[in-house]
Amino acid sequence: MLTFPVYLDHNATTPCDPRALEAMMPFFTENFGNAASRHHAFGWQAAEGVAYAREQVAALIGADPSEIIFTSGATESDNLAIKGVFERYASKGNHIITANTEHKAVLDTCKHLERRGGEITWLEAGPDGRVNPEALEAAIRPSTILIAIMYANNETGTIQPVREIAEIARRHGVLFFSDAVQAVGKIPVNTALDGIDLMAFTAHKMYGPKGVGALYVRRKNPRVSLSAQIDGGGHEKGMRSGTLNVPGIVGFGKACALRMEEMEADASRLSKLRDRLENGLLQLEETYVNGSREHRLPHVSNLAFRYVEGNGLLLGFNKKIAVSTGSACASASPEPSYVLKALGLGDELAHSSLRFSLGKDTSEEQVDFTIRQVSETVNALRAASPLWQWFKEGQDMDAATWAHPSAKVLTESSKRRIE
Repeated sequence: MLTFPVYLDHNATTPCDPRALEAMMPFFTENFGNAASRHHAFGWQAAEGVAYAREQVAALIGADPSEIIFTSGATESDNLAIKGVFERYASKGNHIITANTEHKAVLDTCKHLERRGGEITWLEAGPDGRVNPEALEAAIRPSTILIAIMYANNETGTIQPVREIAEIARRHGVLFFSDAVQAVGKIPVNTALDGIDLMAFTAHKMYGPKGVGALYVRRKNPRVSLSAQIDGGGHEKGMRSGTLNVPGIVGFGKACALRMEEMEADASRLSKLRDRLENGLLQLEETYVNGSREHRLPHVSNLAFRYVEGNGLLLGFNKKIAVSTGSACASASPEPSYVLKALGLGDELAHSSLRFSLGKDTSEEQVDFTIRQVSETVNALRAASPLWQWFKEGQDMDAATWAHPSAKVLTESSKRRIE
């Protein structure tokens, strides 16, 4: 039986798995000690819980437990990785390469470093959302110290050519950092096989608690060193001071262990549901998939419904379906998605796009309901739109004459390349 609203916004956050919550509970009550308290049993119990969780987290990404630094979440991990490398390797250079489709936590951190004298190369993604490895390699300079490219995009689900990027970075002696928030726990990620030197990820995107994340820091070949961004006690090998969130870390560890067991089966099931949802909605005219359909996460579909405004769509069914027009990090912005614009969409088509991100509890019944509800809403909004009527009459929308420049809804920039 359906319960409302149907939640299809798992890229924003996921519900905490009851098994992860169960593992956490004793560390709020009986085992409430500070993991840095070394002189009594309460501290020892907390430290043991953290150590076990560190092993669970490391196992999920093919790392050594000593390479896991716990943080408050992926935004802090992004900041620690990028700023930490920038400061520690300042004697080598000040140049960082990233992409214009990165998460705001990476983009804003790089912009901050620009104001501090850093030089940033902003690579443009192709129409499918992927970075061109040849363009990336051509951007490397003698002063390049870091390449920062995400593993999978939070809005489109597009997966980057991570191993190719890692090989390029290794050839040139440049560190490679990846924000892997959307990938870890959803698809196989292995820092050793992928060649990643630093990697950010977080618990609440994989059915763990909010407020806890991790930064993987390679310890050999090469051994990566960072300048701490939070001082005060030298916790986490001196890279991140502060009292550890023991219950959160324990829940993070349990969530990682569960993902190791269930990820493959979930990915297989969700890719089929994603395709069912997508194929159903693509029956609507002038509806397109944004981003790569070949290289993407199994649970994500970003769709553009031309001649319909995305927020209007949401208002049409927001009490019944929970989806997003873009990244949760920029949800308060009235501007169209910068990620979709970077793929070549004009403002209008970007504004008409919705992100559907499924989760392990998403059912076929929920998907079928979503197809019906979204289709009905799109058709109702188009029926009331003169633009849709003009389009159906065969008028050339791009050649239309407008009474006032502000009245032009469809512009030349709305054209996009469809694969």
